[in-house]
Amino acid sequence: MYLICDCDNFFASCERVFNPAVKRKPVVILSNNDGCVIARSNEAKALGYKMGDPFFKVKDKLEADGVAVFSSNYNLYGDMSRRVMMLLSSYSPEFWQYSIDEGFLKLEGFELKAKAAGKEVNEYLHDYAAEIQYTITKGTGIPVTLGIASTKTLAKMASKFGKKYPGYKHVCMIASDQQRVKALKAFPIEDVWGIGRKSMRTMEYHGVKTAWDFVQRPESWVRQNFHVQGVRTWKELQGHDCISIDELPEKQSICTSRGFADAGLNRIEDLEEAVANFTAICAQKLRRQHSVCQMMTVFAHTSRFADESAPRKYIYNNVHLPVQTNSQQELVAYALKALHSEWDGTGGYHFKKAGTILWDISSDAAIQTDLFDTVDRDKQRRLSEAVAEINRKNGHSMVKLAVQGTGKRWHLKCELRSGQYTTNIDDVIKVK
Repeated sequence: MYLICDCDNFFASCERVFNPAVKRKPVVILSNNDGCVIARSNEAKALGYKMGDPFFKVKDKLEADGVAVFSSNYNLYGDMSRRVMMLLSSYSPEFWQYSIDEGFLKLEGFELKAKAAGKEVNEYLHDYAAEIQYTITKGTGIPVTLGIASTKTLAKMASKFGKKYPGYKHVCMIASDQQRVKALKAFPIEDVWGIGRKSMRTMEYHGVKTAWDFVQRPESWVRQNFHVQGVRTWKELQGHDCISIDELPEKQSICTSRGFADAGLNRIEDLEEAVANFTAICAQKLRRQHSVCQMMTVFAHTSRFADESAPRKYIYNNVHLPVQTNSQQELVAYALKALHSEWDGTGGYHFKKAGTILWDISSDAAIQTDLFDTVDRDKQRRLSEAVAEINRKNGHSMVKLAVQGTGKRWHLKCELRSGQYTTNIDDVIKVK
């Protein structure tokens, strides 16, 4: 059996842990630069607030409804996620973190323990999950819901039922074929893990509305319309475990971008600093998944909503790298070169957003080299590893490229951010 632990309204829950005054109030979290709503508590959802609502449009309504509003606090959210996952991972030797607020466990070898306790295996597993749910919620303050089933896709489905229906008490288990069929008939196809927007167009055309409708289709039809990944999802819904966590594809593109506060950036030096930092973040993500890239896109643009008299500029430059790489120094150098090639030198532009996209990504296990490559790749790799180790021991960005600067000239607007209670000594709560 597989167990998935899903944190309930994770960002809002993190804020509530350290601010009991908003525990029963509606809560919304804003995106970078306080642009739009990206997370909501159940109370805020009930009031009608949607994902992506522009803050300036709903600001007055939020105040009138008594909604607690917070800027994104990713240092806090990341550290609270780490705490949840550390507790979760202690319950099984096979653990995998799927996202910032979700993690999988593989549950096996419980037959003897169940027998010793005088229980059926499924009953024992349910009680075991209830213990996990209680421990994590009590230990971190973050409410979690657990789904258990014979496949990962069905476990994800069970967790959604556990959130929707209070009677499950945050632990839902699909243990029998009868329960599986009942769940499939009640589950909308658009909510099935692995069914994307493109797939939904085909589903709607063929009248597939529930997960049960989907599994009634023949395998040949599924393979023809949704290829191998669709067949795997189809089999998982039937109770056949065939999606290996280790075989899930890595990201095929990595993007880091930000909007800039107030009027934006109008100096090339400031734009360089921002793009260098965005590229460095992309390179770090690339190394984390043991991948390299051969294509890069750098973009920046002025506001689409500015006055018509304001000068407009859109930079969008694709770069083909001679050799696949994940080197921060090399990627930043190419990104800045791409930025300058589109800069006409006249100035006068106020850029409101910029970013870097890495694509044409493949594993770093087999890199296609170039006969005329002049870069010492081994030295470059050892330098990257040394810098990463220094930063791991001494703090984020302790060592970085000079062009990355301090970030003060393009800092994010976060006027409503709470304290970094678990990662900043100055924000540790003092009890009197």
